[in-house]
Formats: sequence, structure tokens, C-alpha cells
Amino acid sequence: MKKTKQLLLSFMVMLLVFALAACGSSEKETSSDINDPKNETRIYKGENGKEVEVPAEPKRVAMMAATYAGNLLELGITPIAVNEFPKKNKFYGNKLDKAEVVTADSYEKLLELEPDLIITYSDDKNIKKYEEIAPTVTMTYDKYDYMEQHVKIGKMVGKEKQAKAWVKEWKKKAANAREKVKAAIGEDKTFMVMEAYGKDMYVYGNNWGRGTEVIYQALELKAPKKLEEDVFGPGWKAISTEVIPTYAGDYIFVGTGAGNPDNSFMESDVWKELPAVKNGNAIKFDSESFYFNDPISLEKELDIIVEELTKKK
Repeated sequence: MKKTKQLLLSFMVMLLVFALAACGSSEKETSSDINDPKNETRIYKGENGKEVEVPAEPKRVAMMAATYAGNLLELGITPIAVNEFPKKNKFYGNKLDKAEVVTADSYEKLLELEPDLIITYSDDKNIKKYEEIAPTVTMTYDKYDYMEQHVKIGKMVGKEKQAKAWVKEWKKKAANAREKVKAAIGEDKTFMVMEAYGKDMYVYGNNWGRGTEVIYQALELKAPKKLEEDVFGPGWKAISTEVIPTYAGDYIFVGTGAGNPDNSFMESDVWKELPAVKNGNAIKFDSESFYFNDPISLEKELDIIVEELTKKK
């Protein structure tokens, strides 16, 4: 009888030990789950003051704003969804191959992709729909310059430090390129950026993609006075072939290839008689790639523009 009691007591002690061990293991697992970065969130305060709870380290970002995909790529994030325009940018190479194309009306497809963060423009008409799928943050395209845009996007995805580091390095690279270009062409040359889109023709200001940020801001090159007065404010202006000389500079950067452009203006006498054309200073660029002003695109654009302006003719 005494032996039976001892065995029973020993068995109960063993049960208690196992129970405590299991409890400790459970607590350890729970603590681990809580500290898992995947489960952590933070508050992002948008430009309109609205606070949004977003993942601390988002892993599945849907970029519904056409011009910001390259910002994510530079920060080491491949978006799971983009619209059709970034896919055409040759500067990205194959970096967006795995990103799904989601258009404004393909709500169900975006839902299936299960994003943990959606980024779009502040005037996107589908914001309320996006908010039903995942935390959604927005930005107004023309409210910030391209460097501020990158830092803002860095904030959105928890990589503000990396974004600021790129801005710092970019300023150094731009300063070096500026010296090289001005040593090659002088201080007083003027520049115009233009392109045809369909049957229409446009000239651009100093912050409207197509290399304008590189030419007018990073390299600090000048625009003709009339172009600066009429176009820098609104950002762009539709023109006809006849008025090209009004805005033409010593150098003309002309986009080709987007929107089935009618480039017949290049066959006109007006075009052929421009000093920039006669002097071989009309430089073509790929519109579908130069359209963007994200870090990856800007660095490629800078290299191309500097090469064109400094090569011997």
C-alpha cells in the first residue's frame, strides 16, 4: 500500500512538471508571435493628416500609382501589383516581371493578391475600394519634388532612412555630373523638352518627368525665357508645329515612342530650320522610360543625358 502511494505521488509530480513545461512553451510561442515583425504595425500620418495603421515592414505592396514603382524597387521592395505603365519602362529590366498588372477596374484581381499595403495617388477614384482590401496610403503627385516623393514613399514602407541615403548620394552624383556638363558645353546654353503623343504635341516644365528633373534641377541647365514663363508653372503646354521655335532652346530633347505619336513635325521645314536641329543638338529619348522620375529611372536618365551632352561631335 505504501509503495502504491509512492508511485502515485511520483506520477502526479511528473504530470505537474510536464504541465509547467507545456505552459512555458506555450508562453514562449505566444511571445514569439507577438514580436514577429510580420505582425507589427505602426501609424502613418498622411499629407491630409489622416492616420492609417500600416504594417511595420510591408511585404506585399500594391503600387497603384503609375510613377512610383521604381521608388519601391530602389528600396528593395518588389510590388506585387502595378498598373500597365511601369511594365513598359526599360530601365527596370526584369525587376517587375513577377508584379501583376492591375488596372483601375480590376478590383477582384487586387483582392485575390491579398496586399498588406496599397499606395496610390490622392485623387484616385478607387481609394474607398482599396481601403476595404488593405491599409491604403496616398500622395499628391505634383505636391512634392522627386526627392521629397522618394522620402515620403520610404516613410510609407518603413524605409525612410534608406530613402534619405539615396537622396544624399544623388545630390553628390548630380553635382559631379553638373560640373562635367558645364565644362563641355558652357554655362549659357538653353534646353527644351518636348514630345508628340498621338496627334498632339507638348513642351514640358522642370518637374514633369521625361528627363526634366535631371535637366533643369539636377544639372541646373537653363530653359528659354518664354518656356520658363509659360510652362514651368502648369508643368506642360500643348503646342503646334508652328510655335516650336518660340520655345526651342540650343538643345532639344524630344521623346519618341509613346502613345503612337505623330512625329511628322520632324519632316517640316519649321523643324529642320531650328538651330538645335541644324547643329545636331536635337536628342531623342525613349518616352516610355523617360516618363518616370523615380531613383532607378533618374540615374539612367542622368547617365544618358550627360553622355549626350559631353560626347564629341
